Amino acid sequence: MSAPSHDLSNLDRLIHEPARLVILTALGACRSADFVYLQSLTGLTSGNLSQHLTKLQAGGLIDIEKTIVRKMPRTVVRLSPEGRRAIDQHWRRLEQLRRSAVRWGLQARRIAEG
Repeated sequence: MSAPSHDLSNLDRLIHEPARLVILTALGACRSADFVYLQSLTGLTSGNLSQHLTKLQAGGLIDIEKTIVRKMPRTVVRLSPEGRRAIDQHWRRLEQLRRSAVRWGLQARRIAEG
């Protein structure tokens, strides 16, 4: 059994980065979210949120729709089908890693107690 730290190092960094993980998790719970809502949820600046969204879009994980509503720009973000699969898989993998860490810790204690 490998150490949990090794397994954690193999996580997808595009998804696992904390701000992007929050964005993807929020989008996984709804059909879409607008930029203002995501900014409020994450606490990120407009520029920082925009950079994260650009990375997620480039990775094929989200779709971004920009429109003008009452002369104001509106950005709506949705998970792509690939993004939905990726975030679901990521959370399953984290849960699996958590269970592995518990087993690894028990095994390490048994060895230490000798």
